[in-house]
Amino acid sequence: MRLLDVEGIVGGYATAEHIVKGVTLNADAGEVVTIIGPNGAGKSTALKLISGLLSPSQGKVLIGGEDITRQSPQFIARAGLGFVPQERNVFGTLSIAENLEVSCRFERGASKRRMEEAYARFPMLFDKRRVSAKSLSGGQRQILAMAMALMGKPRALLLDEPTAGLSPKAAHELFEYIRRIADEGIAILMVEQNALESLDISDRAYVLVDGRNHLDGPANAVANDPDIRRLFLGGRATKPTGVDMQAGLPGH
Repeated sequence: MRLLDVEGIVGGYATAEHIVKGVTLNADAGEVVTIIGPNGAGKSTALKLISGLLSPSQGKVLIGGEDITRQSPQFIARAGLGFVPQERNVFGTLSIAENLEVSCRFERGASKRRMEEAYARFPMLFDKRRVSAKSLSGGQRQILAMAMALMGKPRALLLDEPTAGLSPKAAHELFEYIRRIADEGIAILMVEQNALESLDISDRAYVLVDGRNHLDGPANAVANDPDIRRLFLGGRATKPTGVDMQAGLPGH
């Protein structure tokens, strides 16, 4: 059984217009799984449907075998699923310490211990714990946002475009943190436009096109597929050579 199992979800922002049209995804503990695809493919919308920010009209979302489909974001967070949105993911006027404390709202008395764990995992946060979040660089804000999500002790973590707008150096550092978090046993499902570097730290990948699964497979195989490379250079999506669209990449 997968830790995170998403089965044929359908949905979007209006009942008459489905952006996600039957997407199936999964992730095991300790895996980084990247979702890539052209703009408008439904990648970020899929994460919102999984996390409860949007309600799927069809399909199922399970974590550890528990059906969390169409539950509230609060219920889903308590079930062990964390979500870091691309924007508005920290409280700018609060200090780093206050951001972390607010994020430990589900378990009374745990904030001090969880904050110590966050500072040990991300030493930069301890050094800047008294400064406001709005004073941080883009990369530092993303690290804080991940630390906030981890305060709830999630079993799985959803990341929406974590390196968007970051310098290459900051993006590389953030990817290293993401890999380390997964190595602690957390399943990570990540949407990324910085495809090649995200695939480099990932175990598996999914490609979405027009709200549907296009293909999936080991991350290195997806990264080296010539048609996928053309997709991200603005070419039309085509069926990769020798790939069964249902079965994924060869050997998967």
